[in-house]
Amino acid sequence: MAEKDGTLVFVEVKFRSGAGYGDPFEAVDPKKRRQICRTALYYYKKRGYSTDRACRFDVIAVYGDRTIRHMENAFDFQI
Repeated sequence: MAEKDGTLVFVEVKFRSGAGYGDPFEAVDPKKRRQICRTALYYYKKRGYSTDRACRFDVIAVYGDRTIRHMENAFDFQI
């Protein structure tokens, strides 16, 4: 978790050493997105944040050749 301009940023980082396992972004499927969102809700509750506090969900893909791609606002909140 990070914070930028008052917005909480939940970041999922995925690594793939080669193309044989698909693109790292593909690994953040609907099931994983729901899990990340539930974790964000838990974080809000534990830290006493109001659900009115802005957040976003980013995904960082790291490739075996050391290429890094960052997708801001990769998905919306979902349960």
